[in-house]
Amino acid sequence: MQPLDRLFAAARAARRRIVLAEGEDPRILAAAVRAEAEGLAELTLLGRTDTVAAGLTAAGGDPARFEIIDPATASSRAAFIEAYRTLRAGRADAADAEAILLDPLAFAAMLVREGGAHGMIGGAVATTAHTVRTALRIIGPAPGTRLVSSFFLMLLCSPDQVRKGGFVFSDCGLVVDPNAEELAEIALAASDSCAALLGTEPRVAMLSFSTMGSATHARVNTVRTATEIVRNRRPELAIDGELQFDAAFVPLVNASKAPGSATRGEANVLIFPNLEAGNIGYKIAQRIGGALAIGPVLQGLAHPANDLSRGCTADDVRALIAVTAVQQAAPAA
Repeated sequence: MQPLDRLFAAARAARRRIVLAEGEDPRILAAAVRAEAEGLAELTLLGRTDTVAAGLTAAGGDPARFEIIDPATASSRAAFIEAYRTLRAGRADAADAEAILLDPLAFAAMLVREGGAHGMIGGAVATTAHTVRTALRIIGPAPGTRLVSSFFLMLLCSPDQVRKGGFVFSDCGLVVDPNAEELAEIALAASDSCAALLGTEPRVAMLSFSTMGSATHARVNTVRTATEIVRNRRPELAIDGELQFDAAFVPLVNASKAPGSATRGEANVLIFPNLEAGNIGYKIAQRIGGALAIGPVLQGLAHPANDLSRGCTADDVRALIAVTAVQQAAPAA
């Protein structure tokens, strides 16, 4: 089974409700109609009721099969305003809460927080900064989480690609310049994401411009230290660091550069040393390597709240609906 098919099958089995904050956007509407028809999730769309219903009909869907909520007139609005005031005690009065909850992202996050949905998706219209900031403020980090980070699910499925399957690239969207402890947290969270979403044993490569001591630099030391932190906290995890990308991805190169490697050049979780490298890396894999990139997906929140690129397609939205459903269904690490 192809990785995307496996993901969709897991989403169908999870049977979760996902709220799409930007329910009037044509890409969201098209994706919602297709995802509902495929049984990937039960869906709530936010927006003006008549506009969303008309958009669903135009996209070939039946509005009766979706929950449509207008944040301005929702029956839950008063309760959400009071809940937000309690959450932001001393930092938001009733007028603040009323204004903030007109924002569909804030309303979606409150819907998830209050149990009306299992996860949320935004970012087709809103910026990543606004989407993430809203999720952190309202949904918040999971208990015991030290760092909220992100990853891209990268799927290589074409016959002409050197390796096929699913990979986790992290962090490519959120943490700009992690220190060793933060890099270790990213690696641990990404390995859990790999197990939950791909159903495979994580094999983690801590990427650098050096392989096993071939270069000396403060940035290399950060990667080495992070690797040791992960090994101490989770000794059963297959992890190598520091590794250059070719040593992480190509078994023959790995055997030459890193004999005795735990991942043997078959890493499926690739941890980049900083956001600059991660962002460049995933886009090269996507645009030159032909990988399907799903994300950025946030990890470490109490409930899933995921971000779309403003350049996303309906297919991107559909895939992220499935990811969000499976992410919520996964047991806590």
